[in-house]
Amino acid sequence: MTENTQRTTVYLKPALHRALRLKSIETSVSMSDLINAAVMASLAEDAEDLAAFDEREAEPEISFEKAVAELKRDGKI
Repeated sequence: MTENTQRTTVYLKPALHRALRLKSIETSVSMSDLINAAVMASLAEDAEDLAAFDEREAEPEISFEKAVAELKRDGKI
């Protein structure tokens, strides 16, 4: 790795560890790089979700009861 890294211990279920090890071998990508990529993808997805929440912050709130009533009124349930 060319970047500064932080060593940590991660406990994986045996089947997951085996799959990760096999993927590492098949792709010639280190297990650390695979884990880093997966964590970065997960955090990026979280960031997208948070951005979507921010974009929708100004939308009016609707109660569950009102939403159900509207669905019933519109013949969707």
